[in-house]
Amino acid sequence: QVQLVESGGGLVQAGDSLRLSCVVSGYTFSMYAMGWFRQAPGKEREFVADITWSSGRTNSADSVKGRFTISKDNAKNTVYLQMNSLKPEDTAVYYCAARRRNSQYDYWGQGTQVTVSS
Repeated sequence: QVQLVESGGGLVQAGDSLRLSCVVSGYTFSMYAMGWFRQAPGKEREFVADITWSSGRTNSADSVKGRFTISKDNAKNTVYLQMNSLKPEDTAVYYCAARRRNSQYDYWGQGTQVTVSS
């Protein structure tokens, strides 16, 4: 089993920064990639960014390119999402997720609320 615990959310003003953390525990050796997703009120959950454990290759959504950066610390089994220049439209519950190779994201954290005021 794999457990994911997010932290770092909060209430900030537009233009501020936040860093989210996701600590992974359990059978982490089988994990291929980690991702961040978000869900705003009344909207579907959407992809934000992901990173592979071994190579560190990253992908991110166009809406956050240049503002958000995903990174990892393998020694700490932790994935980060550095969010800069936050906008009110970034307000959402942010979820960390993990997947094995050739699999969908099967493991999810409980989510952390990010609220950006204008």
